[in-house]
Amino acid sequence: MTWPEPVRFGTSGFRGALGESFTFERAAALVRAVADTLGASADRQIVVAHDTRFLGDRFAADAAEILAGAGFRPRVGRGPTPTPAACFAVRKRRAAAGLLFTASHNRAVDQGLKVVGPDGGAASRSFTDRVERRVAQLLTRGGEPPRRAHRARVDLVEPYRAHLSRHVRPDPAGARRLSVVFDALHGTGAGVVDSWLREAGCEVETLHAELDPTFGGEAPDPTAARLLPLGRRVRARGADFGVATDGDADRIAFVDGRGRRLSESDAVALLIDHLARTGRASRGVALSIATGGLPERVARSYGLPVTRSPIGFKPLSEELIAGRADVAGEESGGFAFEPVSRDKDGILAAALCAERLAQGGGSLAGQVRALHRAHGSSAAGRRAVPATEAKLEALRRLARRLPRRLFGRQVLEVRSDDGLHVRLDDGGFVMWRASGTESVLRVYAEAPTRAALERRLQQAQRLLAGGG
Repeated sequence: MTWPEPVRFGTSGFRGALGESFTFERAAALVRAVADTLGASADRQIVVAHDTRFLGDRFAADAAEILAGAGFRPRVGRGPTPTPAACFAVRKRRAAAGLLFTASHNRAVDQGLKVVGPDGGAASRSFTDRVERRVAQLLTRGGEPPRRAHRARVDLVEPYRAHLSRHVRPDPAGARRLSVVFDALHGTGAGVVDSWLREAGCEVETLHAELDPTFGGEAPDPTAARLLPLGRRVRARGADFGVATDGDADRIAFVDGRGRRLSESDAVALLIDHLARTGRASRGVALSIATGGLPERVARSYGLPVTRSPIGFKPLSEELIAGRADVAGEESGGFAFEPVSRDKDGILAAALCAERLAQGGGSLAGQVRALHRAHGSSAAGRRAVPATEAKLEALRRLARRLPRRLFGRQVLEVRSDDGLHVRLDDGGFVMWRASGTESVLRVYAEAPTRAALERRLQQAQRLLAGGG
């Protein structure tokens, strides 16, 4: 049989169109490959979970039977489970691994599998490389892996909620009561983010909480366009802020009291400032190379060392696991605080934002403005264009013949270890990179102002225009 593409792990697992590149046969081979790669010496517990996508429960049930047939003890989540809760379960139970059936923020027709290591972060590249090789062998050989009936389910969410509450508390007794609008985007954050905020003393209105594998006809990605209903509802209600999580609740987006979406860099800077100011960040901060400069400037103002890593949360998780950082953030809505999570955690980020506003006073927009006044203003953002072969070739040509001046600014530094990253003399940057989870080319940039950022992103996209 000829498969449409080889099984390859991107920045956050393997993803593909359901029924095309992601099938039951390929998923079974993936699960068996993980079991074979772990081997007999591994802890025999493996956490299995799924999000709200089509056939997620069936994939999880099949995985449990295959793992049981291979001699492991699967611990399967009861119903759709947020990725942060599943990652915490792996760490708390000292399991050998976690298998999470999720395509995160991807379109509804996609399905995926994320492999979590025993430390609660995404499995290492060396491990997934071995899994890829084993999958290729199993698919070539064919045949059904041995199975054993397994129907037991466990609650993976409540232990996570309890752990979160030990580290984050808005404390309504000593603070103002917040009004929050939460948009679940039909994902696994529904019933978790909103209920935690209510128990913490917030008044909460929830949007799009219904189970819908089509996610309302759009990808469950909290982009600016997808957040327009949330912004309108925040304004109509007069809420303090709005928050949205993606399909598996590991990404976060905020809107302020006027319904305007915060940039990812501003949101990360706000949370870093809160944790550092309250004495909970002390080891350091890990940021992706495409994250704007404000989070770094905030961290350094508290004397915290900052590391910059390639795109994807895995390198950031490695900094947390190694103890070199206790906070990590990225340009696509990912945030982690090590005592709670070592991978992206949108639930945690929502809780920390509520804690900051309840205890600190002032509006969300006002607190962001204060950070800009104190640490210097800048604007960061990103765009996506279809990854045609012509555009990819245009990017390769640009990398080979990059001019010394770009957009009227001097080029100070060029990195090509993860896409093409160009640092400019106005303190900003521009970056082009093929996505590791979707068939798109992403363009990232930072500039001194919002208007300059929009111009820079447009100019960066035009440099690929020759690619059709």
